[in-house]
Formats: sequence, structure tokens, C-alpha cells
Amino acid sequence: MKRLLIVVDMLVGFFEKGRPLDCGEDARAIVPFVRNKVEELIRSGDPVIFLKDSHAPDDAEFRMFPPHCVAGTEEAELIEELRPYGDKGIAVPKTRYSGFYGTKLDELLTDIQPDIVEVVGVCTNICVLYTVEGLRNRDYSVVVHRDGVASFDRAAHEFALAQMKDVLGANVR
Repeated sequence: MKRLLIVVDMLVGFFEKGRPLDCGEDARAIVPFVRNKVEELIRSGDPVIFLKDSHAPDDAEFRMFPPHCVAGTEEAELIEELRPYGDKGIAVPKTRYSGFYGTKLDELLTDIQPDIVEVVGVCTNICVLYTVEGLRNRDYSVVVHRDGVASFDRAAHEFALAQMKDVLGANVR
């Protein structure tokens, strides 16, 4: 069975205290789980995709959210705990919530043809949710690891987990 791990936005801009979109302690608490999951898939020879928010300085998203993860800045880089694995995975820069919008993710999935797509990262109710929606609407079997996702909004996090499970049919465990 071929597995694929998608790691969503495990970037400095979402994890470092003082950054405009710091996801807080809940996010920092998932780092060991995510690191272990990345190591597990690399050891097994299964692919890992790192979705990376990567915005232009004048990105339209900044009308809704503060500027964050501008391409070429430290905020758009993997967190320190995952940097050793960055060259062992496939980096996919993205500019919107969904990992599919304007990216090569669809093409990569077609080439890889995974039996199961596992998902971890932040923010559960934004980029994770909309990427999982894209996966499920393409009929991929999806596992969302509860211990590997987080958000700055706990109520929205729980709502998104329920939506992914009950509406999208993802396996949330």
C-alpha cells in the first residue's frame, strides 16, 4: 500500500512567537508528532510533500490576514525541527488555502498514485481543511492525524475536524 504524507504549512511564520499568524502552543505541541510522521514515511520510502505558504509582498490574501510567509523570507521556511527533512521531500509553494490552487499538487498526486494520503499541519480550519476538501473531491482516501494538526482557534479546529470526518469522509484519527 502506497502512502503519501502531506505536511501543511509547518513554517516559521505559523510557529514562531511574535509572528503575525503564530498558531500558539497548540501548534508547537504537534511538532514532535509531525516530525515522527515525516521520519516514518521517509524510512518506509513513501513520499512526503511539504505544502509551503509562499506569498508575494502584495498578495490579495493580505486584505484578510496580516502579511505572512512572503516568498524568500524566513517566515516561508520550514520550522527548524523539519529542516533536516526538507530535501528528502517535495516542496510545493502555495498562495491560497487549498494546496491545489495554482500549484503542481494535482499533477504530483497523479504521478505518485497513493493509496492513502495522510495529512498533518496547520491551520486545521483553513489550509488543512481546504486541502483535505480537494483531496476528497478527487476521491483520495485521506487520514487526518488529530495529533498532527492545530489552529490558533480551538473551536474552529474542532469544527474543521468534524467537517473533514462527517462531511468530507476523511478518516480523522
